[in-house]
Amino acid sequence: MNPETRTVPRRFHQLDVFSVVPLKGNPLAVVHAAEGLADDTLAAFARWTNLSETTFLLPPSDPHASYRVRIFTPRQELPFAGHPSIGSAHAAIDSGLAIVRDGRLVQECAAGLLPMRVDGAGPERAIFVRAPDATLVAADDKLPLLNAALAGQARGKLPPALMDNGPHWWVVELADEAAVRVMQPDFAAISQLTLGSDSVGLAAFAFCKDKPWQLAVRAFCPADGIPEDPVTGSANAAIAAWLLHNSALPARHYLASQGREVGRDGFVRVEVDGDGHAWIGGCTQTIVEGSLDW
Repeated sequence: MNPETRTVPRRFHQLDVFSVVPLKGNPLAVVHAAEGLADDTLAAFARWTNLSETTFLLPPSDPHASYRVRIFTPRQELPFAGHPSIGSAHAAIDSGLAIVRDGRLVQECAAGLLPMRVDGAGPERAIFVRAPDATLVAADDKLPLLNAALAGQARGKLPPALMDNGPHWWVVELADEAAVRVMQPDFAAISQLTLGSDSVGLAAFAFCKDKPWQLAVRAFCPADGIPEDPVTGSANAAIAAWLLHNSALPARHYLASQGREVGRDGFVRVEVDGDGHAWIGGCTQTIVEGSLDW
Protein backbone atom coordinates (compact mmCIF):
# COMPACT_ATOMS: atom_id res chain seq x y z
CA MET A 1 0.00 0.00 0.00
CA ASN A 2 1.23 3.48 -0.80
CA PRO A 3 2.02 5.12 2.59
CA GLU A 4 0.18 8.23 1.50
CA THR A 5 -3.10 6.30 1.07
CA ARG A 6 -3.23 5.58 4.83
CA THR A 7 -4.91 8.11 7.11
CA VAL A 8 -2.25 9.53 9.42
CA PRO A 9 -3.50 12.11 11.93
CA ARG A 10 -1.21 15.12 12.01
CA ARG A 11 -1.32 18.09 14.33
CA PHE A 12 -2.42 21.31 12.65
CA HIS A 13 -2.15 24.98 13.60
CA GLN A 14 -3.57 28.05 11.96
CA LEU A 15 -1.82 31.10 13.31
CA ASP A 16 -2.02 34.86 13.06
CA VAL A 17 1.41 36.45 12.58
CA PHE A 18 2.60 40.05 13.13
CA SER A 19 -0.22 41.14 15.41
CA VAL A 20 -0.94 41.24 19.14
CA VAL A 21 -4.65 41.32 18.30
CA PRO A 22 -6.02 38.06 16.83
CA LEU A 23 -7.28 38.24 13.22
CA LYS A 24 -5.33 41.43 12.46
CA GLY A 25 -2.10 39.85 11.17
CA ASN A 26 -1.25 37.39 8.41
CA PRO A 27 -2.72 33.86 8.67
CA LEU A 28 -0.45 30.84 8.34
CA ALA A 29 -1.30 27.14 8.14
CA VAL A 30 1.22 24.79 9.80
CA VAL A 31 1.20 21.02 9.36
CA HIS A 32 3.25 19.04 11.89
CA ALA A 33 5.08 15.76 11.34
CA ALA A 34 5.15 16.08 7.57
CA GLU A 35 7.61 13.23 7.09
CA GLY A 36 6.68 10.88 4.27
CA LEU A 37 4.51 13.30 2.32
CA ALA A 38 5.46 13.73 -1.32
CA ASP A 39 6.23 17.15 -2.78
CA ASP A 40 3.09 17.18 -4.92
CA THR A 41 1.01 16.38 -1.84
CA LEU A 42 2.50 19.32 0.06
CA ALA A 43 1.86 21.59 -2.91
CA ALA A 44 -1.73 20.35 -3.24
CA PHE A 45 -2.45 21.03 0.43
CA ALA A 46 -1.00 24.54 0.15
CA ARG A 47 -3.29 25.20 -2.82
CA TRP A 48 -6.21 23.87 -0.78
CA THR A 49 -5.61 26.14 2.22
CA ASN A 50 -5.32 29.03 -0.27
CA LEU A 51 -3.39 31.11 2.25
CA SER A 52 -0.38 33.16 1.25
CA GLU A 53 1.79 30.41 2.77
CA THR A 54 1.44 26.97 4.31
CA THR A 55 4.37 25.36 6.12
CA PHE A 56 5.30 21.78 6.94
CA LEU A 57 7.37 20.99 10.03
CA LEU A 58 9.98 18.25 9.98
CA PRO A 59 12.77 17.05 12.25
CA PRO A 60 16.05 18.81 11.42
CA SER A 61 18.56 17.14 9.13
CA ASP A 62 21.38 19.36 10.45
CA PRO A 63 22.46 18.82 14.07
CA HIS A 64 22.77 22.60 14.56
CA ALA A 65 19.10 23.21 13.70
CA SER A 66 16.16 23.22 16.11
CA TYR A 67 13.68 22.06 13.44
CA ARG A 68 13.21 22.04 9.67
CA VAL A 69 10.44 23.74 7.69
CA ARG A 70 9.25 23.75 4.09
CA ILE A 71 7.33 26.79 2.88
CA PHE A 72 4.73 26.75 0.09
CA THR A 73 2.58 29.41 -1.54
CA PRO A 74 -0.41 28.22 -3.61
CA ARG A 75 1.94 28.28 -6.65
CA GLN A 76 5.44 27.36 -5.55
CA GLU A 77 7.83 26.39 -2.77
CA LEU A 78 9.90 29.25 -1.33
CA PRO A 79 13.40 29.00 0.12
CA PHE A 80 12.52 31.60 2.76
CA ALA A 81 9.59 33.72 3.85
CA GLY A 82 9.19 35.87 6.93
CA HIS A 83 5.77 35.31 8.45
CA PRO A 84 5.97 31.53 7.78
CA SER A 85 9.32 31.39 9.57
CA ILE A 86 8.02 33.25 12.62
CA GLY A 87 4.73 31.36 12.73
CA SER A 88 6.44 27.99 12.23
CA ALA A 89 8.77 28.74 15.14
CA HIS A 90 5.68 29.48 17.28
CA ALA A 91 4.16 26.13 16.31
CA ALA A 92 7.43 24.21 16.76
CA ILE A 93 7.92 25.69 20.23
CA ASP A 94 4.35 25.06 21.37
CA SER A 95 4.40 21.47 20.12
CA GLY A 96 7.73 20.67 21.76
CA LEU A 97 9.50 20.05 18.45
CA ALA A 98 11.88 22.95 19.15
CA ILE A 99 13.45 23.88 22.49
CA VAL A 100 14.33 27.52 23.09
CA ARG A 101 17.80 27.81 24.64
CA ASP A 102 18.86 31.20 25.99
CA GLY A 103 16.19 32.82 23.85
CA ARG A 104 17.58 31.30 20.66
CA LEU A 105 16.53 28.84 17.96
CA VAL A 106 17.95 27.85 14.58
CA GLN A 107 15.57 27.25 11.68
CA GLU A 108 16.56 24.93 8.87
CA CYS A 109 14.90 25.76 5.55
CA ALA A 110 15.82 25.74 1.87
CA ALA A 111 17.70 29.03 2.38
CA GLY A 112 19.96 27.36 4.96
CA LEU A 113 20.28 27.68 8.73
CA LEU A 114 18.69 30.90 10.02
CA PRO A 115 19.22 32.20 13.57
CA MET A 116 16.06 33.08 15.47
CA ARG A 117 15.40 34.95 18.69
CA VAL A 118 12.50 34.66 21.13
CA ASP A 119 11.73 37.69 23.31
CA GLY A 120 9.27 37.53 26.20
CA ALA A 121 6.45 35.09 26.87
CA GLY A 122 2.69 34.77 26.61
CA PRO A 123 0.54 36.54 24.00
CA GLU A 124 3.07 39.38 23.67
CA ARG A 125 5.98 37.03 22.98
CA ALA A 126 7.86 38.22 19.89
CA ILE A 127 9.80 35.92 17.59
CA PHE A 128 12.52 37.23 15.26
CA VAL A 129 14.30 35.62 12.32
CA ARG A 130 17.49 36.81 10.69
CA ALA A 131 16.58 36.99 7.03
CA PRO A 132 19.05 35.75 4.42
CA ASP A 133 21.28 38.61 3.34
CA ALA A 134 19.67 40.34 0.38
CA THR A 135 21.53 41.02 -2.84
CA LEU A 136 20.65 43.39 -5.65
CA VAL A 137 19.57 41.65 -8.85
CA ALA A 138 20.42 43.31 -12.15
CA ALA A 139 17.08 43.96 -13.83
CA ASP A 140 17.36 47.10 -15.96
CA ASP A 141 15.78 45.26 -18.87
CA LYS A 142 12.65 44.72 -16.75
CA LEU A 143 12.10 48.41 -16.03
CA PRO A 144 9.45 48.79 -18.78
CA LEU A 145 7.43 46.07 -17.02
CA LEU A 146 7.95 47.83 -13.69
CA ASN A 147 6.91 51.18 -15.11
CA ALA A 148 3.74 49.60 -16.49
CA ALA A 149 2.98 48.08 -13.09
CA LEU A 150 3.46 51.46 -11.41
CA ALA A 151 1.71 53.64 -13.98
CA GLY A 152 0.27 56.72 -12.32
CA GLN A 153 1.98 56.16 -8.97
CA ALA A 154 3.88 59.04 -7.35
CA ARG A 155 7.40 57.73 -6.72
CA GLY A 156 9.77 58.52 -3.87
CA LYS A 157 13.42 59.53 -4.03
CA LEU A 158 15.03 56.08 -4.01
CA PRO A 159 15.24 54.13 -7.26
CA PRO A 160 13.31 50.86 -7.42
CA ALA A 161 15.26 47.63 -7.01
CA LEU A 162 14.88 43.89 -7.40
CA MET A 163 16.20 42.24 -4.23
CA ASP A 164 16.99 38.58 -3.61
CA ASN A 165 16.75 37.32 -0.03
CA GLY A 166 15.48 33.86 -0.94
CA PRO A 167 12.43 35.05 -2.86
CA HIS A 168 12.95 37.95 -5.27
CA TRP A 169 11.09 41.14 -4.37
CA TRP A 170 10.66 44.37 -6.28
CA VAL A 171 10.89 47.19 -3.72
CA VAL A 172 9.61 50.61 -4.69
CA GLU A 173 9.46 53.80 -2.65
CA LEU A 174 6.33 55.89 -3.17
CA ALA A 175 6.09 59.59 -2.43
CA ASP A 176 4.47 59.37 1.00
CA GLU A 177 2.28 57.26 3.26
CA ALA A 178 -0.91 58.52 1.60
CA ALA A 179 0.35 57.32 -1.79
CA VAL A 180 0.87 53.84 -0.35
CA ARG A 181 -2.48 53.74 1.42
CA VAL A 182 -4.57 54.79 -1.60
CA MET A 183 -2.61 52.85 -4.24
CA GLN A 184 -4.89 50.99 -6.64
CA PRO A 185 -2.67 48.15 -7.89
CA ASP A 186 -2.83 46.92 -11.47
CA PHE A 187 -2.74 43.21 -10.71
CA ALA A 188 -2.43 42.13 -14.33
CA ALA A 189 0.61 44.38 -14.85
CA ILE A 190 2.16 43.28 -11.56
CA SER A 191 1.69 39.64 -12.59
CA GLN A 192 3.45 40.32 -15.89
CA LEU A 193 6.28 42.02 -14.01
CA THR A 194 6.80 39.25 -11.48
CA LEU A 195 6.48 36.39 -13.96
CA GLY A 196 8.79 38.23 -16.36
CA SER A 197 11.46 38.79 -13.71
CA ASP A 198 11.22 35.50 -11.76
CA SER A 199 10.08 37.41 -8.69
CA VAL A 200 7.43 36.69 -6.09
CA GLY A 201 5.95 40.15 -5.80
CA LEU A 202 6.14 43.92 -5.64
CA ALA A 203 6.46 45.77 -2.31
CA ALA A 204 5.57 49.45 -2.19
CA PHE A 205 6.68 51.49 0.82
CA ALA A 206 6.94 55.03 2.10
CA PHE A 207 8.47 56.79 5.08
CA CYS A 208 5.98 58.04 7.68
CA LYS A 209 6.10 61.18 9.78
CA ASP A 210 4.75 61.71 13.29
CA LYS A 211 3.44 58.13 13.59
CA PRO A 212 4.32 55.25 15.93
CA TRP A 213 5.51 53.39 12.80
CA GLN A 214 8.28 54.56 10.50
CA LEU A 215 7.27 52.81 7.27
CA ALA A 216 3.98 51.98 5.58
CA VAL A 217 4.21 48.89 3.36
CA ARG A 218 2.00 47.00 0.92
CA ALA A 219 2.98 43.81 -0.92
CA PHE A 220 1.35 42.37 -4.04
CA CYS A 221 1.80 38.79 -5.31
CA PRO A 222 -1.05 38.22 -7.77
CA ALA A 223 0.83 35.68 -9.90
CA ASP A 224 1.02 33.44 -6.82
CA GLY A 225 -2.70 33.73 -6.19
CA ILE A 226 -2.19 36.37 -3.49
CA PRO A 227 -3.43 39.71 -4.83
CA GLU A 228 -2.28 41.53 -1.68
CA ASP A 229 -0.38 39.86 1.13
CA PRO A 230 -1.57 41.18 4.50
CA VAL A 231 1.78 41.43 6.35
CA THR A 232 5.02 40.32 4.72
CA GLY A 233 8.28 39.53 6.50
CA SER A 234 10.57 38.82 3.55
CA ALA A 235 9.43 41.96 1.72
CA ASN A 236 10.13 44.07 4.80
CA ALA A 237 13.57 42.48 5.11
CA ALA A 238 14.25 43.24 1.43
CA ILE A 239 13.19 46.86 1.95
CA ALA A 240 15.48 47.13 4.99
CA ALA A 241 18.42 45.82 2.96
CA TRP A 242 17.74 48.34 0.18
CA LEU A 243 17.46 51.18 2.68
CA LEU A 244 20.75 50.15 4.29
CA HIS A 245 22.39 50.01 0.85
CA ASN A 246 21.27 53.60 0.25
CA SER A 247 22.07 54.85 3.79
CA ALA A 248 18.37 55.59 4.18
CA LEU A 249 17.30 53.54 7.21
CA PRO A 250 14.92 55.52 9.45
CA ALA A 251 16.64 53.81 12.42
CA ARG A 252 18.45 50.56 13.19
CA HIS A 253 15.24 49.42 14.93
CA TYR A 254 11.98 50.53 13.36
CA LEU A 255 8.34 49.54 12.95
CA ALA A 256 6.54 48.89 9.65
CA SER A 257 2.74 49.10 9.35
CA GLN A 258 1.07 46.79 6.83
CA GLY A 259 -2.34 45.30 6.12
CA ARG A 260 -4.88 48.06 6.76
CA GLU A 261 -5.97 48.11 3.12
CA VAL A 262 -7.14 44.49 3.40
CA GLY A 263 -8.78 44.82 6.81
CA ARG A 264 -5.75 43.90 8.93
CA ASP A 265 -3.43 45.93 11.13
CA GLY A 266 -0.07 44.19 11.28
CA PHE A 267 3.24 45.46 12.54
CA VAL A 268 6.66 44.14 11.59
CA ARG A 269 9.55 44.91 13.91
CA VAL A 270 12.62 45.43 11.75
CA GLU A 271 16.17 45.46 13.08
CA VAL A 272 19.44 45.88 11.19
CA ASP A 273 22.33 44.69 13.33
CA GLY A 274 25.90 45.94 13.38
CA ASP A 275 26.93 43.43 10.72
CA GLY A 276 24.21 44.61 8.34
CA HIS A 277 21.90 41.61 8.80
CA ALA A 278 18.16 42.32 8.68
CA TRP A 279 16.03 40.79 11.41
CA ILE A 280 12.24 40.77 11.25
CA GLY A 281 9.95 39.93 14.11
CA GLY A 282 6.56 40.23 15.66
CA CYS A 283 3.89 38.64 17.80
CA THR A 284 1.95 35.50 16.93
CA GLN A 285 -1.41 34.12 18.01
CA THR A 286 -2.89 30.62 17.77
CA ILE A 287 -6.32 30.83 16.11
CA VAL A 288 -7.06 27.19 15.20
CA GLU A 289 -5.52 24.05 16.67
CA GLY A 290 -6.53 20.53 15.78
CA SER A 291 -5.57 17.54 13.67
CA LEU A 292 -5.69 16.50 10.05
CA ASP A 293 -6.98 13.07 9.09
CA TRP A 294 -5.10 13.18 5.84
